[in-house]
Amino acid sequence: MIETGTPADRAIVVRARTGVDNSEDDARLEEATGLAEALGLDVIESSFAPVRKIDPGRFFGKGKLDEMATHIRSLEADIVIVDAALSPVQQRNLEKAWNVKVIDRTGLILEIFGLRARTKEGRLQVELARLEYERSRLVRTWTHLERQRGGQGFMGGPGETQIEADRRMLADKMGRLRRELEEVRRTRALHRKSRQVAPYPMVAIVGYTNAGKSTLFNRITGAKVFAKDMPFATLDTTVRGFKTPDGTQLLLSDTVGFIIDLPTELVAAFRATLEEVREADIIVHVLDVSADDFETRRREVEAILDAIDAGAEHDQPVIEVFNKIDLWKNEASLDVETISDLPRKSEDSVCAVALSAQTGEGIDRLLHAIDRVMADKSVMLKVQAQPKDQRAIAWLHEHGAVISESVDKRGVTTAHARLSPVVAGRFASQFPDLAPNFEDAS
Repeated sequence: MIETGTPADRAIVVRARTGVDNSEDDARLEEATGLAEALGLDVIESSFAPVRKIDPGRFFGKGKLDEMATHIRSLEADIVIVDAALSPVQQRNLEKAWNVKVIDRTGLILEIFGLRARTKEGRLQVELARLEYERSRLVRTWTHLERQRGGQGFMGGPGETQIEADRRMLADKMGRLRRELEEVRRTRALHRKSRQVAPYPMVAIVGYTNAGKSTLFNRITGAKVFAKDMPFATLDTTVRGFKTPDGTQLLLSDTVGFIIDLPTELVAAFRATLEEVREADIIVHVLDVSADDFETRRREVEAILDAIDAGAEHDQPVIEVFNKIDLWKNEASLDVETISDLPRKSEDSVCAVALSAQTGEGIDRLLHAIDRVMADKSVMLKVQAQPKDQRAIAWLHEHGAVISESVDKRGVTTAHARLSPVVAGRFASQFPDLAPNFEDAS
């Protein structure tokens, strides 16, 4: 059988190590290797490069640079991935010294985002971030960067350099993309406004990339969102409805995963998507308890949430989901029955639930935790409806959680329902003749 496919590029992943060995460095190198493999590269080696300090012009010192150049040639590698944010000068000098394509961490993440984006919004956001990244990397490396002559004949002025023309074209394209993204933001804002009019409370799933967010989303909603054990399987936000055990109707949003050193270009480009998180009623923070750098990932997600004015520090209820308990090495020490009620850092706005999105174990604990948080945010409504007002009772069933319901001999229905304050206000305005009574929700 004749192979017709193009062989994958042979890649080396390298990370500078300036201090003593530590597990966090090991986890970062493993993560970078996973990112490269997710891009379809054939990773033939991943290793650390011990250095005393980072060289501002070449990243690695000259001796280490020459040593690595010989090693790269011996492995016949096509690409070297440096797990760090390289400056344009460092990247150019490394490519000259090694005579191979060099990709830094930011470029690697951008490539994966470009591969994963499926919707028009996702592609626009990734393209804008990529252009922001490339604009600083326009360098004078080929002959057509000479100055173009302005005017006519020998009287023409110096004109502009090709690099200036390229930068101008990039700026024009970025302006167009920003206008298109602004239209996307307006559309998304209208969708959010329509949900508020509907309205159903929003629960946003966030977490480190590959923590199991989409698997959990599918498990709760019954959706079939693409979920796979690889970084950034989800880039485009998906929203589905679901009901809690108490009968509360909610919306669940699956969002893009976070990562350490997430490029600032991407954070800015995906701000429209992340607005869903900031305006959510509850944040579900999914953590992979089987990850060696568990605490580092938790801190990184919390830092990004804080950067977009979301999370516990901004008075948003957060439920931490300790996912993948089926893979946890210290499984014997995990008390899944009591962990769900333990607040972290003595923050009343944060509680924890242990579960496995893959097997379904503990999903009921999460749903009950959501009910408890919603109960803290809700009001109780007592409604007495005549037979002619049964539409109001149906409305309560659809938009809230009816706790009790009884009908007397005259056919009058008395219902006690738990609703969010916004929904309760809408009910009162839509059915003013019923004069609903607000009660203590506790």
